[in-house]
Amino acid sequence: MNALSDLQATLDPSRKSWIESANDSTQDFSIQNLPFGIFSDTRDATRRVGVAIGDEIVDLAALQAEGLLKLPSKADVLTRDTLNEFIALGRDAWRSVRVQLSTLLARDTATLRDDTALRSKVLVRQADAQLHLPVQIPGYTDFYSSKEHATNVGSMFRDPKNALLPNWSEMPIGYNGRPSSVVVSGTPVRRPNGQLKLPDQERPVFGACRKLDIELETGFVIGAGNALGEPVACADAEAHIFGMVLLNDWSARDIQQWEYVPLGPFNAKTFATTISPWIVTLDALEPFRVAQPVQEPQPLAYLRHDGEHAFDITLEVTLRPQQAKQASTISRTNFKHMYWTMAQQLAHHTVSGCNTRVGDLMGSGTISGPTEDSCGSLLESTWNGSKPLTLQEGGSRSFIEDGDELTLSGWCQGVGYRVGFGTCVGEILPALS
Repeated sequence: MNALSDLQATLDPSRKSWIESANDSTQDFSIQNLPFGIFSDTRDATRRVGVAIGDEIVDLAALQAEGLLKLPSKADVLTRDTLNEFIALGRDAWRSVRVQLSTLLARDTATLRDDTALRSKVLVRQADAQLHLPVQIPGYTDFYSSKEHATNVGSMFRDPKNALLPNWSEMPIGYNGRPSSVVVSGTPVRRPNGQLKLPDQERPVFGACRKLDIELETGFVIGAGNALGEPVACADAEAHIFGMVLLNDWSARDIQQWEYVPLGPFNAKTFATTISPWIVTLDALEPFRVAQPVQEPQPLAYLRHDGEHAFDITLEVTLRPQQAKQASTISRTNFKHMYWTMAQQLAHHTVSGCNTRVGDLMGSGTISGPTEDSCGSLLESTWNGSKPLTLQEGGSRSFIEDGDELTLSGWCQGVGYRVGFGTCVGEILPALS
């Protein structure tokens, strides 16, 4: 078999693992998935590279030490506390590791399956592990690429007949965010303070954000950078992407409304962005590729690509108030609704000559769908607070309150298996007084 046919075999929906928890069709981390992350555990506090499968983590550093995992380079990249050096080995290396793991973990491979001592060295229960920020992020960019979201927001604050500004349909709109405040799932988020312009007062006041919101997004991680002055062609862009994460770009709507003219969001966005800990590779997502929405007008030549460049990823948001037993589902949508594709976003980002680096994070922008229950933000679903949502155990929400826990989840559903992202969780702490 050649490398491409080996890679294709990792996507076989009939392939099962001897790790039985991976064979549950509602379990995110099937043998077809094999996402990468950074973990430590109760027996070894050292951060290192792992791959999730079922309710286990494969310790890649331990696997390599046992001679069961080969890398194209002899570089010691699997004991690092971020994935950057591993990612920098290139796509052939990522794929080689994927193929080797898929074979080792397959039900009919006895190497690990029948060796209890060896398994104890290379497998760690997820319940015993702590997950960490998977990459060092040199730069973070957030886009604004959902037509439904942009239309909702434009209708809310402008004439609905002119909800989309003229440039929106011509290019992926984006802004440079703050990589220093990107945190991993489970990290508490403190409500920000800032300037608020109240409608009945001439000057702004300073205080805690009153309209704290989520933005349901995905993000993609750059796997191969480009040199300064050398754009990435749209047709080549996906080869520069290592994989995807869930992303919650927390937003202080009232701070943003006052500060964003004329240069856009600043403190309303910089206080925190939460990402999920496991990076799902584009190879794992390949069976779920679908056509992107029709784009009218046809994009300029540098933003055109042939084929299908959207992915059928179900996305869901739940909100659980402090001390509540049950969480309420407040949104369910799908990544396939995104108007601008990841390839177009990267092509546009670099067309000026802007360079990107391994580990750079690109947020999709809020992902909303065509129905009322598929809004990717409370701003939309409550129409700026005028239509509060009713929660499962009673009570309501116009925006997020202190103690609320927000959870993003996402998955692609195959026949008999799932390729999921895990969760992206954040609990809101009170503002500093």
